[in-house]
Amino acid sequence: MNIAERPNRSNTKIFYYEEWGRGKGDRASLNIFTYINPKNQLEKNHNAETFKILAVKRSESILDQQAVGTGYIPQHRFKDNFLEYYDEYVKKHHRKGNRHLPGSFNHFKDFLGKDHLPPIEVTEDLVTEFRHYLLSKFTGDTPANYLSRFKKMMRAASKDGYFRINPAEDVKAKSNPSIKLKDNLEVEEYLKLLKTPCLNIEVREAFILSCYAGLRWCDVQPLEWEKDIQGDQLRTRLVQAKTKQPIWITLHPVARTILEKRRSSTVVGLTTGKVFRLPSHDKANKILQKWCDDAGIKKHITWHCARLSFSILLQDKKVDLATVAALMGHTSTRYVETVYKRHRPKDQSAVINQLPHPEEHHKHTSPIVVHSLQPRKATGYVEQVPVMELFPSRSQTVTLKTVGG
Repeated sequence: MNIAERPNRSNTKIFYYEEWGRGKGDRASLNIFTYINPKNQLEKNHNAETFKILAVKRSESILDQQAVGTGYIPQHRFKDNFLEYYDEYVKKHHRKGNRHLPGSFNHFKDFLGKDHLPPIEVTEDLVTEFRHYLLSKFTGDTPANYLSRFKKMMRAASKDGYFRINPAEDVKAKSNPSIKLKDNLEVEEYLKLLKTPCLNIEVREAFILSCYAGLRWCDVQPLEWEKDIQGDQLRTRLVQAKTKQPIWITLHPVARTILEKRRSSTVVGLTTGKVFRLPSHDKANKILQKWCDDAGIKKHITWHCARLSFSILLQDKKVDLATVAALMGHTSTRYVETVYKRHRPKDQSAVINQLPHPEEHHKHTSPIVVHSLQPRKATGYVEQVPVMELFPSRSQTVTLKTVGG
């Protein structure tokens, strides 16, 4: 790599850039320039300082070239502040739609409570404390997802020479299952919401669409007419492996009615923007809870409940898990079987009555009468029983005594 120079069109400044070759993309600007004919002392001082910076750049370039194939990493390649390395890693590897990597970085900064972290202070104890912080702050798979992205960054940092032994290698990512089950809406509660007015029509229609299409808040909030809606179909996050094209799902008639109503009431020419004009997530949840209270639904309902209810009601209708997963935009049934499953039978009495009842089996050769199953009252006895029948590791005997049944 060489440091080359090029004058500007007015021939007043010289700009400098790194050059690896003559092909496309083989040059990168250093955003450094000098004045060709400095007019005053300020411009002369600027040139003097710039030449010093260029000398450092050339020296670093030479060190990089000499280190090739040696396994040695020049000191200038390291960041004194490890948070700067983490930040650069996030910007380089972040993918649209995946919030785990930037989320792990932001929460690591919150955990530290400071803006500077020398690499020498990144130890296994610090990583373990960060895991405890995530487990105390989040439930579900979120702590494991954030720590997994953090560990991936740490592996890259170790390969870049920051650590001889990766401090995060033996710290396992853990989930934090929620003890409290989230509420979901039943069929009759769907109907109550459809009949109950809401203070905010945008929130009302967006939530109903979410209930009938299994949308997250982060799905419905940026929803656009031209990109995400085509006739009676909605674009999902799933992408076909072969064609690399998005997968579209057919909308429920209630969802189609909402979209048709909104499209017909929208000013002509503005149907290429967002479908809904929603407030903040927190404000929307407050409006949603007030709406549910007005409908007589005594549950704690958030936007996540729409997606959960969508999955549960489909499972109630015996829809297979693979189809439910596809409609929810998942590539596997893992989350349907864990996060979006029904945690209890909908009608417990109907399910429990499926077990055999004695009076229903009168066709047996030896009919069972209900009263014959009643316990008989004992008069009392004393018997020697080997203890090993109760505790197999012992061979002594004990005396069991019952009196009066």
